[in-house]
Amino acid sequence: MKIMVVGGGGREHAIIKKLKENKDVTEIYALPGNGGIAKDATCVDIGAKDIEKIVEFAVSNGIDYAVVAPDDPLVLGAVDALEKKGIPCFGPRANAAIIEGSKVFSKNLMKKYGIPTAAYEVFDDMDAALAYLESAPIPTVIKADGLALGKGVIIAMTRDEARDAVHSMMKDKVFGASGDHIVIEEFLSGPEVSVLSFTDGKTIMPMVSSMDHKRAGDNDTGLNTGGMGTVAPNPYYTPEIAERCMQEIFLPTVAAMNAEGRTFKGCLYFGLMLTENGPKVIEYNCRFGDPETQVVLPLLESDLLTIMQATTNGTLADCPVEFAEGNACCVIMASKGYPTHYEKGFAMTIPGEIANNVYVAGAAIKDGTLVTNGGRVLGATAVADTLENAIDSAYAMVKQIHFENAYYRNDIGQRALCAKEK
Repeated sequence: MKIMVVGGGGREHAIIKKLKENKDVTEIYALPGNGGIAKDATCVDIGAKDIEKIVEFAVSNGIDYAVVAPDDPLVLGAVDALEKKGIPCFGPRANAAIIEGSKVFSKNLMKKYGIPTAAYEVFDDMDAALAYLESAPIPTVIKADGLALGKGVIIAMTRDEARDAVHSMMKDKVFGASGDHIVIEEFLSGPEVSVLSFTDGKTIMPMVSSMDHKRAGDNDTGLNTGGMGTVAPNPYYTPEIAERCMQEIFLPTVAAMNAEGRTFKGCLYFGLMLTENGPKVIEYNCRFGDPETQVVLPLLESDLLTIMQATTNGTLADCPVEFAEGNACCVIMASKGYPTHYEKGFAMTIPGEIANNVYVAGAAIKDGTLVTNGGRVLGATAVADTLENAIDSAYAMVKQIHFENAYYRNDIGQRALCAKEK
């Protein structure tokens, strides 16, 4: 069976490693992949947003199943285009991927169907947004409507910061057209939880919960990033809260999308805040999170390809989705200076005995050598019986991996350990 995975980061590497466990898989192509993924799949130099070439490749190479992993191609309609050529896919069609592609859409969806989220206002006029800020509660959260590489959200702690955020999005266009419309919403507080879920549009199967670490520096300081590490499961996400989320958020979201004629199939990601008034949705994603995938999939005991095909075929209710009882920790190794300015092109050394537990995100092959080629370079993931052992093992791996300019946080998982002790 020939599989095609669209994307080229650590998330895609984790997906590919898991798909390889299925004995029916004979070939995996990664479009475009990266230098590290090349160890586990055949990389093809076609960009993830080049829908026409992706479809041409899939047809000419007899692809049996496609996995579209990143948000951009999903929102651009990659699944729609592949399905028109008779190629089954994992991932939502464009009309469902809008749940991430437009924050205005998702906020209005939650409001219409009574799904708990932060109070908000929508603006397409900068002067109106600035006028609203004069009396809005502070802190406040300002979001660009469209996709912005996970960076289109600014938490403004002062009124001046809020004004600057509006100016940067709507006037300076730092996020391009994504800032034409913005959402200004209530600031919520409480533990954050990420819950990825498989759904075929009828049944929804949540995966193991996780805790991301977005800030670049130790003790949650510095700039927001795409994620500096994760642990799973999230200790704040108790069975009682999980059941409440299922009844108040997960099932209602699937039903709401169906009611709107936008049936969602694939991986639906729920970014949650556990407030004193109960769990609320911070954001939806239309795909696997990165780096959450790098701790969730290593705990998956069921066959990933079988589950993916069940979401496509509408048979998820009959498909086993089981996870191990243990804990996982992923520590991201980045290039110093990430997420702003950093150098790349440094040779990387990953010992063979730990390579299977390393998910490469930003790397290339140069003169036969694996070199850094991005801000987030790789993630080292360990699975263990306890969270403490998983953290220790992940950092032990990090210390064996070498490249010039390497940077990582030293406190991944510490917040979770403190929560478990309470």
